[in-house]
Amino acid sequence: MKAEDQVEVGIYPSSSSSSLSLTKWWSKETVAIVTGANKGIGFAVVKRLAELGLTVILTARDVERGEKAVDLLRRQGLLHVSFCQLDVSDSSSIRTFVLWFKNKFGVLDILVNNAAVSFNDIGENSVEYAEIVMKTNFYGAKLLTESLLPFFRLSPSKARILNISSRLGSLSNGTWESQGWPELWTDYAVSKLALNAYSRVLAKRYEKKGISVNYYCPGFTQTSMTRGQGTHSADDAAEVVARLVLLLPEELSTAKFYIGFNPFVKSKL
Repeated sequence: MKAEDQVEVGIYPSSSSSSLSLTKWWSKETVAIVTGANKGIGFAVVKRLAELGLTVILTARDVERGEKAVDLLRRQGLLHVSFCQLDVSDSSSIRTFVLWFKNKFGVLDILVNNAAVSFNDIGENSVEYAEIVMKTNFYGAKLLTESLLPFFRLSPSKARILNISSRLGSLSNGTWESQGWPELWTDYAVSKLALNAYSRVLAKRYEKKGISVNYYCPGFTQTSMTRGQGTHSADDAAEVVARLVLLLPEELSTAKFYIGFNPFVKSKL
């Protein structure tokens, strides 16, 4: 497998939303699923996509927290948001969710695999929960994606899958080969390495079938996983995610690893 194409991406102020209608290809009929979305980056992505006029499905393991998240968005006037419980580490939960989705929506345009866990504090490296980390961060995303593939709407605008990943799992920076296993967050890094590799395999498989598959590292973001530490907010990361999944069809790539916030991608969004 060739080294991955890493692309530094730019972040643009959300105040530019007034110009979106001039170029947008989507509408309220466009359906997006965001996993792990009752808080953090996932919640911010749901909010941003809903603000831009899409129909968005917010998923979360905890029913009460998921319902509260949707209620909060609806009280802000974002009415095209639905909730369904989903634990991506549980295959039966995935089956239940997919059946619910099939009956309620039936077609899908965008999937953001955001759900992920880590049980280490910054600077720690316990692998006590490595199994659940792998089941959630890699196997869960893979099983959910493959379960939803039959529902992707094939159209000139292309269906889009974006896996939220990490540069800790980069396939091309040489760290794994030269230094071996990472000394910090080993289980998390391995799970993201697997997710990155799967993203490339899936992208190649569907390259000429109307589905774009990319993956994005938002960097050190202020979320519960980082105990609130970070260089930028979840809203900042969500802005980039929204712009990546809403790129114009002619600008949309596949098998790309997008990293960070440096100016590179100049979207017309």
